Amino acid sequence: MAGKQRYGANVILESLINHEVNYVFGIPGAKIDRLFEVLEHSDNPKKPQLIIARHEQGAAFMASGIGRITGKPGVVMTTSGPGVSNLATGVVTATAEGDPVLAISGQVQRADLLRLTHQSMANAALMAPITKYSAEIQDPENASEVLANAYRAALSAKQGASFVSVPQDVTDAQVSRPAIMPLQAPKLGPASPADITILARKIKAAKLPVFLVGMRASSAEVTRALRNILYVSDIPVVETFQAAGMISRELEKNFFGRVGLFRNQPGDMLLKQSDLVITIGYDPIEYEPRNWNAENDARIIDIDDMAAEIDHNFEPETELIGDIAQTLDFLLPYLRGYETKAEMKQYLAGLRQKLEKRDLPPQVAADQKLVHPLAVISALQKRVSDEMTVTVDVGSFYIWMARHFRSYQPRHLLFSNGMQTLGVALPWAISAALLRPNTQIVSVSGDGGFLFTSQELETAVRLKLNIVQLIWNDGTYNMVKFQEEMKYGRSAGVNFGNVDFVQYAKSFGATGLRVDHAGDLEKVLDQAFATDGPVIVDIPIDYSDNDKLSQTILPDQFY
Repeated sequence: MAGKQRYGANVILESLINHEVNYVFGIPGAKIDRLFEVLEHSDNPKKPQLIIARHEQGAAFMASGIGRITGKPGVVMTTSGPGVSNLATGVVTATAEGDPVLAISGQVQRADLLRLTHQSMANAALMAPITKYSAEIQDPENASEVLANAYRAALSAKQGASFVSVPQDVTDAQVSRPAIMPLQAPKLGPASPADITILARKIKAAKLPVFLVGMRASSAEVTRALRNILYVSDIPVVETFQAAGMISRELEKNFFGRVGLFRNQPGDMLLKQSDLVITIGYDPIEYEPRNWNAENDARIIDIDDMAAEIDHNFEPETELIGDIAQTLDFLLPYLRGYETKAEMKQYLAGLRQKLEKRDLPPQVAADQKLVHPLAVISALQKRVSDEMTVTVDVGSFYIWMARHFRSYQPRHLLFSNGMQTLGVALPWAISAALLRPNTQIVSVSGDGGFLFTSQELETAVRLKLNIVQLIWNDGTYNMVKFQEEMKYGRSAGVNFGNVDFVQYAKSFGATGLRVDHAGDLEKVLDQAFATDGPVIVDIPIDYSDNDKLSQTILPDQFY
């Protein structure tokens, strides 16, 4: 930029480049158009790729998808007014679920901040309760400082969203200071060696120790460290939904399922039976302690990179705070050769049998119109290899998928398990396709949630992304429906009209397919996986077994 006039917008772009941001998702507008202009037309080869979305919420989900998969902040950029407020759902989801995001939005000129002018509102105040960091740039020369602090806040534990409001005259102002180069993130060491030694003794003394792994354990480093322990020991492991994939195929002997939402899984039984639960990177928002420790009698030790949130059902006797991977590395030598106590091996064998048996789909006539959830999951499982990514929206299908679909690499099976936000699957799939361009991406939605962000199908078509979008179609908001029926014996406010998703897909330039009979499922999925570009597969679904999702096992049924 030497010899050229630099504006606030140039400094913001330089800051994004310095922080090695590869993608910016967003929608332009008058209050931030200079930033879009410099981003689109910069001749800097390191500039981020600008991806225009069709709605700010979809753009925010795409940014959070980048954050979840890479562990580094995804960036979303919007204009002022509704361009800011439309970010709210994506931002609160990212913050709740630990996905690093940097959101940058336009604002009216500083002189108009206290006037009732077009699109004037308190941006930073609006975002403060749902972000880790929310600020408005008041001095153009400080723009890079604000962005550096916002980026760092999003990246630090617990990861989440940061928001920066940029008045129009800040982007338009001439500046002289260079953009700040990012500092190396502070590195934690392992937890106290003494505490690690004591933990090893407790594990060896326990009758049935169990690892409960959560969202903050899903990084490549922690996954490696945990797997190294499991290669040399047979400690059983239970995953939360967001920890899906931490257990590799080679370590399935240690895997006893996932827990979440309803307390009736083999993993819940194991946690209840255990006399020592070691939580690793666990966040209560994933699965509240009152569900898996309802009787408040669990002995808990917490390994994390941040202090635990304490409640009546989560009172760890010890917290090992530090770099999780390093803590596990220090623990490994103490657990080499560990074997489950002989008296518990039969119990674990019974749980494993229960886990395997429940995944089998029922036999149905080939000409049946509706497809059972387990049949869809079984057919999908055959076609999804370990390097493929599956993104899952929210609905009844999300519970079926979380319980029954196996994944063997972390951050390759994505769930919204904190806010349980409708519409995340397709935008996340777009992010996954950008980051993993040589793999097939699968997105799973219901017919309700899909339409929350279905306009982003055009984005996927424009980018020529290989995404197979499955729609489990039953004509209702079914997750609400079956829970209402459980509580009241009937449902209310859950029915809507039919959409021809095959024609809908074609109208966007995508491929549309439908499963007309249960016997056609395999053939249709083969066609979908063999087709280039985005493909919509409409699957009429049989939710008649949904009551099994929520049947509660009482404490005396665990034994």
